[in-house]
Amino acid sequence: QVQPVESGGGSVQAGGSLTLSCRVSRYTYGRYCMGWFRQAPGKEREGVASIDTDGSTTYADSVKGRFTISRDENTLYLQMDSLKPEDTATYYCAASNWVQYNCRRTNAMTYWGKGTLVTVSS
Repeated sequence: QVQPVESGGGSVQAGGSLTLSCRVSRYTYGRYCMGWFRQAPGKEREGVASIDTDGSTTYADSVKGRFTISRDENTLYLQMDSLKPEDTATYYCAASNWVQYNCRRTNAMTYWGKGTLVTVSS
């Protein structure tokens, strides 16, 4: 069962921190590229961060230095620090069974979670 399941969203003030978690099948570890995406109201879904099968990571310019993606055998994480109101969005965890590197684009992903809402107030 590869279906990702996110948790950890919520409301926080600007400058605060949140950690998102995504439970995934242990089978994906070292086999599937995985990523975090977000979609704000009225905007397209965008890639936030990805982690390759070899552990290499990529980040959108808007979150570099503030967000950190990591994973263990069963869980994908997104540590979000120095949050800004513009980070407000529904965050999705996703996995790709055919792209191994730099999968931080929506058309690379095979499996999607249902999302978790992050709200950052000023």
